[in-house]
Order: sequence, then structure tokens, then C-alpha cells
Amino acid sequence: MDTIVSGMRPTGRLHLGHFQGALKNWLRLQERFQCYFFVADWHALTTDYATPQGILQSSHEIVLDWLSVGLDPERCVIFCQSQIKEHAELHLLLSMIVPVAWLERNPTYKEQIKELTGKDLSTYGFLGYPVLQAADIIMYKANRVPVGVDQAPHVELTREIVRRFNQVYRPIFPEPEVLLTEIQKLPGTDGRKMSKSYGNAVFLSDDPKEVDRKLSRMVTDPARVKRNDPGEPEKCPAFQFHRVYSTADEMAEVSRGCRTAAIGCLDCKKVMIKHVLEELAPMRERRAQFEDRPGHVEEILRQGNRRAQEVAAVTMNEVRGALGL
Repeated sequence: MDTIVSGMRPTGRLHLGHFQGALKNWLRLQERFQCYFFVADWHALTTDYATPQGILQSSHEIVLDWLSVGLDPERCVIFCQSQIKEHAELHLLLSMIVPVAWLERNPTYKEQIKELTGKDLSTYGFLGYPVLQAADIIMYKANRVPVGVDQAPHVELTREIVRRFNQVYRPIFPEPEVLLTEIQKLPGTDGRKMSKSYGNAVFLSDDPKEVDRKLSRMVTDPARVKRNDPGEPEKCPAFQFHRVYSTADEMAEVSRGCRTAAIGCLDCKKVMIKHVLEELAPMRERRAQFEDRPGHVEEILRQGNRRAQEVAAVTMNEVRGALGL
């Protein structure tokens, strides 16, 4: 059975973009593969090292969100990165063989330096986080890594690191393959990529009234200034929700109604809002069950940490042997 490894940084509540872009895929993968899903709390420090106070609570919240969507600790290993100290050891050993130029050419590194202008990113931790990410992946000898297209270069760098390690020492690690998610991004209520930092997110934990309120006010085709103005669905952020949630017949109907101004934008959005609420309903029920059991999330993490640590210990014995340590 192939092994899958993926993680998320605990930076706050998860939203529909996380579900459609990653978690929906994780649910399918846990049925077919050996999966390791981890809370990447060390990675959260690479950009927020000065404000770590919320990481512990966010780690709890992110696992609660995972469980609410249906991740099953009986079918996958759910654990916390910082509790498996072998990740830090492997990161250190890999850093000895990774050229600095490999890290500096990382497109995500360049993009975030430009975008996150309000944060100090001039640290080794930020420059070298792809090496830690490589350690996270190969610790469990992952064959595939589910990522969005923006993270694909990181997996390719991991493959380069694996090749270098296997050549310098001895073959231990497989080269992981990229497993691209089907839905690359979901627009937020303002039309930009859905993100907590933009204030445009619909969270998995939002109640039905809040979901309806947010999506009802979502921006639409700017050409439809008045109710009787015809619109163009392809230019409407809300229509991207229809592509994800609505049936083919519903999309055809709202497209005709939009182009002919036979329906208003709110009428159009109500169709997809219904489907969003239907999808979120069982998540809300599962979340309530876990919230009613204090300490259950922590127990799931303890068990997952133990299972992950057992595998990591075996891997690091091999690595130390290859290095003569």
C-alpha cells in the first residue's frame, strides 16, 4: 500500500477553500492508502515566530475541523509535527547536503518575500523550511504528496533532496510524486482567493445563518449594476461556486437567467447556497459530538503521535546507520 503524507499549518479555523482544495481529497485517500496527516506547528513559526501564542489553540481547532469533515483516526494517522522530534533531527541532517541555491530559487520563497512585507522573513527558518518539509514527507517514506499547484515545487525539491541523499549515502527513501488536488482554489466573498487573512472566508464551523449571510453578499459580475442588466457567468466569482456545488442542469439554468437578466444575482446565489449548507450540515453534527467530549481531540493526537513516532524511530535508525552515526 502506498503511503501519503500531508499537513497543514495551524493558523486559524479552516474554511471552504481548505475543504475543497485539500480535505475532500484527504477523505478519499484515507480509504485507499496509508495516510499520515499532521499539524505543521513548527512550520507556523517560519512566518509567525514572534507571535506563537495562538499556535496551541489553533492546533486543537484544526484537528477538530479535520474530524468534523470525516477524517477517521482509525483509517489514518493524525499527529502533531513538533511532538515527533525525529523530524527536527532529519531536517538537520538533510540541511548538511542541501545547497543554498536550491532554497533561494524556490518560487514560493520569492513570492512570499514580496507579499509578506510586514513580517521579518530574513531567517534561516524561513529560507530552509522546504528542507523541514522534505523531512516531514520522507520520514514516512511517502510515495505521493497531495498538494495544490503552488506547492508542487516543494515536492520537486524534496525529490531532489532524496536523490542527493540516496546517492551520497545509500538508497533509503523513495522519490515522492505530486498528487495535485482537483480544485486548485475557491474564491472568497470578495472574489479573491478565499483566505482568513483577507477576511473573505466561509468557515467550516460557521452556523447556517452566517454561511447564508456571507454568500448572499458575495461579489458578482461587476457589469450587473442593476437587476435588469444582463451578466456573464464566466466573470462572476459566485458562479465558480456553482461549478463546485451545483448540478449541470442548475448551472445551465442560472447561466441562462444571468445572461438574459431573467434572475437576479441573489436568486442565482441561493441555488448554490443550498448545496453548501447541505454539505456543511453533517460536519456541524460531527463537530458538536467531538466538542461534547472534552479531551477527545487530545487523546486522538496522543495516539497518532505514538504511531507516527514508532515509524519515525525506525526511519532514523536507518538514516543514522547510513551516515555512520
